[in-house]
Amino acid sequence: LGLSGPPGAGKSTFIECFGKMLTERKHKVSVLAVDPSSSTSGGSLLGDKTRMTELSRDMNAYIRPSPTSGTLGGVTRTTNEAILLCEGGGYDVVLVETVGVGQSEFAVADMVDMFILLLPPASGDELQGIKRGIIEMADLVAINKADGDLVVPARRIQAEYVSAMKLLRRRSKVWRPKV
Repeated sequence: LGLSGPPGAGKSTFIECFGKMLTERKHKVSVLAVDPSSSTSGGSLLGDKTRMTELSRDMNAYIRPSPTSGTLGGVTRTTNEAILLCEGGGYDVVLVETVGVGQSEFAVADMVDMFILLLPPASGDELQGIKRGIIEMADLVAINKADGDLVVPARRIQAEYVSAMKLLRRRSKVWRPKV
């Protein structure tokens, strides 16, 4: 599964919860988390692993943060090979968290079985903020943080995306993207 979304959408939190659920069901889960690299120093914080503390201690999970090192599209130059290595290493679920910073961060869509766009509610002009490119590639749009005071805004953004996705050409004859 490939996951992308804007900063603050809860990608790492979602992956930790989802990953723990999978390992409790006896799956072996690998997480390939991609972080942006500094254009000045070339370094990267690689902080995603620190936000997945429970999953990082799980013996049936493997988390590998990697810097983009200037690669565009939200992944690294070797993400596809890393996916294959994880599968060869016995991990039956591989989650790829992209940099997730914009509308063109969807190179992972061609590397995975399902591409999920994770969005927070009430973050402004949602349809303007996430443009056509990434929406066209999404197999699933998940509205995250849809609880408490955010239930109503979450329902609104869900309706907006359901309507918007009806205008897009389907990538598959057998799967209609869900929101």
